[in-house]
Amino acid sequence: MPDVNSLYGPLDPAPDAGWVEAGPRMGFFTDTSVCIGCKACEVACKEWNGVPDSGFDLLGMSYDNTGALTANSWRHVAFIEQPRPVGHGTPAFADNPTGPPSSAGSAATAAVTATDTGTDPGLPPGRPEAAARMAAGPEFLGMPGAQPPGRATGADTRSDFRWLMMSDVCKHCTHAACLDVCPTGSLFRTEFGTVVVQEDICNGCGYCISACPYGVIDQRKDDGRAWKCTLCYDRLGAGKTPACAQACPTESIQFGPLDELRERAAQRVAKLHEHGVPEARLYGHDPTDGVGGDGAFFLLLDEPEVYGLPPDPVVTTRDLPRMWKRAGLAALAMAAAAVAAFVGGSS
Repeated sequence: MPDVNSLYGPLDPAPDAGWVEAGPRMGFFTDTSVCIGCKACEVACKEWNGVPDSGFDLLGMSYDNTGALTANSWRHVAFIEQPRPVGHGTPAFADNPTGPPSSAGSAATAAVTATDTGTDPGLPPGRPEAAARMAAGPEFLGMPGAQPPGRATGADTRSDFRWLMMSDVCKHCTHAACLDVCPTGSLFRTEFGTVVVQEDICNGCGYCISACPYGVIDQRKDDGRAWKCTLCYDRLGAGKTPACAQACPTESIQFGPLDELRERAAQRVAKLHEHGVPEARLYGHDPTDGVGGDGAFFLLLDEPEVYGLPPDPVVTTRDLPRMWKRAGLAALAMAAAAVAAFVGGSS
């Protein structure tokens, strides 16, 4: 008998999909507070799964050269640059310059077309102290500190700029709309609670792409089929860790039973709050959210929108029962109207 929460609400997805002896649900917990943006996860994913190369374009988005999750990028390391103190709770991107463009004089100086001041590159007139420092050669600033920048002085004075880095991936939703709308059965739920695409069955209809509330699934341009993270289903079957988590040098990507990961994540958030990072929060961990909780959830250091994530994702098939009910009532009303017209006409 189907679970009352089969389309919406808390659910253990593997037994609901028919797996009789399913083990604990497995998943990812990605702690963005320790992500260093090395992209080892991207490389490991491509190598293990044979994903075609991508990301050779310069997008002008810091060091983010893949841009988003695509059919050829199942892991995407996002770089978000923020000109804000690390320890302050000011809104993202506050205090950005809002005035007019630089003056013609400033532009000329930047282009080294200003009056020659005897230095190279040219400096604006009236800055002899700067020219003197440059003429004196390199300045010794002392030995590097024994602690990371800002550690000795506290979070409030660390920096006026920070990078937020996050390794994004398919969320393997509890209620996966992509799976629900697939007409060929190409997408299926595994015994680990993950969602996998069988590319040999996919007909390229694209229904799953529009159904995903996160915009994760993508079609490969050369064959039209849908592709996404499988959470290394073949490795899980052999008792191995997914390639991305195995390669992560800081353990930003953690793999294991989902219940254990949620407990670990809650402890991590509490620790960050204790150490002066009140903006730390979890995303996708709540079984009562719009998708029933994610199989891959995150610890974020800012609002989800800053990372390009929807603030309140909802499974697109949530309203199916209500839609079918309304369609049935409409059909009954039309049938009743037809009968009434027939009876009235015959009399």
